[in-house]
Amino acid sequence: MTDTVNRPAIRAVAFDLDGTLVDSVADLMHASNALLAELGRPPVDLAAVRSFVGDGAPKLVERVLAATGGVPAADETARCIKRFLAIYEADPSAHSTLYPGVAETLGRLAEAGLRLGVCTNKPMAATLRLLDDLGIAGRFAAVVGGDSYPTRKPSPEPVLGLLERLEVTPAETVFVGDNEHDVAASRAAGVARVLVVPYGYARVPLDGLPHDGVLDGFADLAKRLSC
Repeated sequence: MTDTVNRPAIRAVAFDLDGTLVDSVADLMHASNALLAELGRPPVDLAAVRSFVGDGAPKLVERVLAATGGVPAADETARCIKRFLAIYEADPSAHSTLYPGVAETLGRLAEAGLRLGVCTNKPMAATLRLLDDLGIAGRFAAVVGGDSYPTRKPSPEPVLGLLERLEVTPAETVFVGDNEHDVAASRAAGVARVLVVPYGYARVPLDGLPHDGVLDGFADLAKRLSC
């Protein structure tokens, strides 16, 4: 009883982006296949790209290359990553959509006075463009991308950096994600609660992860937080 009484009130909610707020895999596939076409390689399908996402653009490109003929030397791989980013960042939202309930639920959380932030492994330029194109950029008080800090999730560094920008403590924060990296990073950061969505791009079963619950859908988040 004492622990419950003394526990800080939740003041912020931090979100992963791809697979949590936005279904973005189709645009990642199109950018990947545009790169592969330039290289004279065969295309990859949606299922393959879905299994490649979650670790940032460099890893995505390396996995795409590995699946279509092999990863070239480091300098050529670096050029491929740079070219992929140029293609993707030119239009990251043509085929991307918000998951059901996202826009409405973000509105309810904001109206309840919660500070909202995004912590993603996607590069910052593409992240900001995507949020803006999908009409939800204004909901977030802070955004951290995969190139904002030296490390990405599953490191806690970007999560802690986001909370510093939101001016809240981990004990005042709920983190919502879709995969094992989100759970590992937010757990290591010491947030109060870690919730996962029942969809997304997880590569391991959700029931094997040390989270605090699987949402019934994104709209369930408002109920969980009594908003």
